[in-house]
Amino acid sequence: MRVIAKEEYLKNPCRAASVPYWKQQAFPVPDGMKILHQDDYKAGEYQQYGDEPYFRLIHHLQGLSAPVLPEGYSLCSAAPGDFAGHISSCYSDIGISEAELRDCTARKVYCADLWLAVRDDRTGKIAATGIAELDREIGEGVLEWIQVSEDHRGCGLGSYIVLELLWRMRDIARFVTVSGQCGNPADPEGLYRKCGFSGDDVWHILR
Repeated sequence: MRVIAKEEYLKNPCRAASVPYWKQQAFPVPDGMKILHQDDYKAGEYQQYGDEPYFRLIHHLQGLSAPVLPEGYSLCSAAPGDFAGHISSCYSDIGISEAELRDCTARKVYCADLWLAVRDDRTGKIAATGIAELDREIGEGVLEWIQVSEDHRGCGLGSYIVLELLWRMRDIARFVTVSGQCGNPADPEGLYRKCGFSGDDVWHILR
């Protein structure tokens, strides 16, 4: 995939590239992988590839108000190891290590205020986490990891994490993007749209 110029990307971020601008500049597409927008994808031509479609949505940070935590929960401080443990506990097939998250804190897009952890006041255990990044060069916020522990789902923590991150970026970003796997049973796309994200761009990751 060719590197997109900043001006072209800003015209339509979710159509211009499958990943945030800073990642598009920093990480080339691995050998053996193709990435195609839905408009350019013809299934019959790529039958030899495994296909993973991903949605990509945008939020223009309009019409926001400060979110309120559900009763019985509070924001808490957490180290990279705490985030890694919670993220990995929320998935059966993927995870991230403490070392990988520590590497994230060295990136130019790291912003400490955009790492959120919510604890259950009754048990003191982390119930939800969220991590966003901020590309100050172009004013793009990026939601990266949004998780709620299985036994705390359905009480509004996912919406709170997303809306709180948007609220914190309202004066420091021009827009925020997010992506996720299409058809995921947890319906992350539904959560993001409920929180004001929009768009219809789908990218096919072909391996």
